Amino acid sequence: MSSINFKSLEECLEKHIPADELKEVKRILYGRSDDNVIELPEEAKNIAAEHGFEIKGYRITAKEEQMRKPRLVKIGAIQNSIVLPTTAPLEKQREAIWKKITNIIKAAAAAGVNIVCMQEAWTMPFAFCTREKFPWCDFAEEAETGPTTKMLQELAKAYNMVIISSILERDVEHGETIWNTSVVISNHGRYMGKHRKNHIPRVGDFNESTYYMEGNTGHPVFETEFGKIAINICYGRHHPQNWMMFGLNGAEIVFNPSATVGALSEPLWSIEARNAAIANSYFTVAINRVGNEEFPNEYTSGDGKPAHKVFGPFYGSSYVAAPDGSRTPSLSRDQDGLLITEVDLNLCRQIKDFWTFRMTQRLDMYAESFKRASQLDFKPQIIRE
Repeated sequence: MSSINFKSLEECLEKHIPADELKEVKRILYGRSDDNVIELPEEAKNIAAEHGFEIKGYRITAKEEQMRKPRLVKIGAIQNSIVLPTTAPLEKQREAIWKKITNIIKAAAAAGVNIVCMQEAWTMPFAFCTREKFPWCDFAEEAETGPTTKMLQELAKAYNMVIISSILERDVEHGETIWNTSVVISNHGRYMGKHRKNHIPRVGDFNESTYYMEGNTGHPVFETEFGKIAINICYGRHHPQNWMMFGLNGAEIVFNPSATVGALSEPLWSIEARNAAIANSYFTVAINRVGNEEFPNEYTSGDGKPAHKVFGPFYGSSYVAAPDGSRTPSLSRDQDGLLITEVDLNLCRQIKDFWTFRMTQRLDMYAESFKRASQLDFKPQIIRE
């Protein structure tokens, strides 16, 4: 990454492009010339100011319909850094992050957020770069009855808010194996279920298959009081079929809790979740952590460069994309933040009607092609002279 102190693309555009031209630039880049900023309650802004995190709010609208009322939902996306050094006792590390996130959820509640999602493995440092099992495996906890879920259940019930919590899961019923898992808690404080990460990276510092393997929960969609939601965890955003299956199962909002660094993926970041929103006629919520994380022991990245202790920087830049191809501005690249986006879920069906992607997608043809491609005797369909 560049050594320039670059807070966000939006800040750069606003600094250097005249206001009349900026509207056209935003129309081309973001699908709309106006950010549609929503005024946030003073209580929410005061909480953000007190606890030092960024808070932004935007609106994505749909056309007014004659037969349906608007289906307005406020989405909250949380990005954050860890709090204590990675050498601190694990319980203290987790409790410090809990406290930080509790304050951000409190601000979300003050702003009327209906569904909130945290970043991938939010309760811990992203220690999988180290390839060390200890002490990092000790962060793993049970999805339904673990302490993080219990803590969030109280918040969900108190604030009438659906909460999506991405954790390192310990499956006690099946040999105490570990999974990368997102837990869904209803606005009544009840455990709804979980989804395990479908695609596991083996690239650069992301040595995650040292700890857990590909998930076995399929592509579940959770029907909540505020819409049908799904979770495409981190690396799954690189796989179009993964996004597609959540859409086929009826998702209206797909969250992408992530942990990714600038040197690896930043040019891809603003494209992938937005492409998925377009291709599948649903909303997507891309969330990434921020900051650098330093570990006690040096590790290598398999790139011929010297061993090091610091993983990062994670570049934040969380945003929401809509099925019409528009998107919100991002949160910053380097600061804790809460992105609040009011969306009208009616837009999903309106875009399906307009572009007819679902009607023209030819599932039968692709199913047959995928079946052939998965066979050991598969031969690519190449025609030569």
